[in-house]
Amino acid sequence: MPKLYIVPTPIGNLEDITLRALRVLKESDLIYAEDTRVTRVLLKHFDIPKKLLSFHTNNEHAQLQEALRQIEAHEQVALVSDAGTPGISDPGFLLVRACIEQGIEVECLPGPTAFVPALVASGLPADRFFFEGFLPHKKGRQSRLEYLANLEHTVVLYESPYRLVKTLQQVAQFMGGERRISVAKEISKMYEMHFRGSVQEALNYFTSHVVKGEFVLIIGKEVNSHEPTDNS
Repeated sequence: MPKLYIVPTPIGNLEDITLRALRVLKESDLIYAEDTRVTRVLLKHFDIPKKLLSFHTNNEHAQLQEALRQIEAHEQVALVSDAGTPGISDPGFLLVRACIEQGIEVECLPGPTAFVPALVASGLPADRFFFEGFLPHKKGRQSRLEYLANLEHTVVLYESPYRLVKTLQQVAQFMGGERRISVAKEISKMYEMHFRGSVQEALNYFTSHVVKGEFVLIIGKEVNSHEPTDNS
């Protein structure tokens, strides 16, 4: 019986990959990758010579039926994204759903994803949270921010360096500049950092510094002026 494995890959430090993930990749007949060039570097590092096929945001609809055919023709196929867990702000959902509809077994391995360490290290409540991921770039952006502002949970956003300052400005506008926030940069990489403070403090900091890397924003519900600020 064919089987699709969803295999998380490191978001920074290559040591974050699990022994099980390495075994599954070695045992798979072929691997679908978000970017074959990125995955080839990973496989070369761990000496895993495998056939790679492309499956990314721009071709996942067109490639879906061919991907199903390939999975049905093999005993074991793996799906990876460039970093983290496929399906979490990365391609994967369409293929998983299609496999389930076709009666193909799907198993997702536990592993790296950026928002979990960012959330836990934020110092903000992590017992209940809302994962938004990337906000819409244009249409629907304001309505999403209005919705998120009224949630009773910690909110998790992903953001690129190109939109970070704009997003912080809008968070301040819709949620208030005194709302507590932790801005995590480059999780699990050499230049990982966490800016913890108010939204306005974060906006002031990132407006006056060069913004590089990938970011996770952890936005708290309650304002607590007594929380310490840690910009290490």
